[in-house]
Amino acid sequence: MKKDYYNVIGVMSGTSLDGVDLAHIQFQIKDSKWTFKILECETISYDSNWISVLKTAVDYSEDQLLELNKNYTQLLASIIADFIEKHTLVNLDAVCSHGHTILHQPQNGFTLQIGNLPEIAKLTQQKVVCDFRIQDVQLGGQGAPLVPIGDRILFSEYDYCMNLGGFSNVSFEENNTRIAFDISAVNTVLNFYANQLGLDYDDKGQISRTGNCNVNLLNELNALNFYQKKHPKSLGFEFVKEVILPMIEGYQISIEDKLHTYTEHIAIQIALALPKKKGSMLTTGGGAYNDFLIERIQFHLPEMDVIIPSKKILEFKEALIFALLGVLKIREEVNALQSVTGAKYDHSSGVIYNS
Repeated sequence: MKKDYYNVIGVMSGTSLDGVDLAHIQFQIKDSKWTFKILECETISYDSNWISVLKTAVDYSEDQLLELNKNYTQLLASIIADFIEKHTLVNLDAVCSHGHTILHQPQNGFTLQIGNLPEIAKLTQQKVVCDFRIQDVQLGGQGAPLVPIGDRILFSEYDYCMNLGGFSNVSFEENNTRIAFDISAVNTVLNFYANQLGLDYDDKGQISRTGNCNVNLLNELNALNFYQKKHPKSLGFEFVKEVILPMIEGYQISIEDKLHTYTEHIAIQIALALPKKKGSMLTTGGGAYNDFLIERIQFHLPEMDVIIPSKKILEFKEALIFALLGVLKIREEVNALQSVTGAKYDHSSGVIYNS
């Protein structure tokens, strides 16, 4: 028997490493239409040790990854349990958790999100729905992006849903089919250079704004063959480490110039990626706070209405949508789209652990 009301927590940790997003969500379905309320929500920052570990884990051995997965599952469980206790949440249907991506190599049939071990259910004393990407990769898909079905169900009034997180990704309808793909690295690169100035991030893009655009670097970035590939396509931190950063480091220019040039690159690639250059674009993720980046996107898309939503949706949209993916999994309904990931067929992805 399917219910028409769900009380869940969505949990997300993104590649920009700003912490674990938790959102208490209530969903209702009436006449096949979903509505939602985001109630309590917060981001729990990682300490400097965890940031260092998560940044370098891409180079870990198999044994080190197994140990990391155990430790991270315990960390995540304690963060979730604290959130439940702090907000005295009761009668939860599930905790729907993405985990944290360490390796993403769909071309090799492999993706790893840590924090999805079965003991998370016992440690939190909750039903947990998690590990949403593996099945899709096993079905020949990219395992990403998974958010677009949530865009279709919850945010259909917008022509485009753009997320500016560790990477930019977009989703939209084309001939009654949901299309979505990663566009370029965003905060994974911008934060790397802000870190070199002793900052967590470039607040509002103020530092980027003071730099100059290096045209040769910009042209080299724009010529990368990833941008010529047809969707479905997705990116992982490996791309940043092996391709983007070595290219930027080949130029003896200031950090301000690197940030300015890379911001221009992000904006250009977003404009090129959209089939129609006008309409409305819901813009979320940490990059939506980067005023300089938003200005450059608007410059390259003068006819687009770039909409930045309320703080709760801006910061917790991915946690919201992974909560929805978990609910769809519990209902045994499709939560991963073939048209988006390239899997053999639409499917209901994720695993369910009972407490």
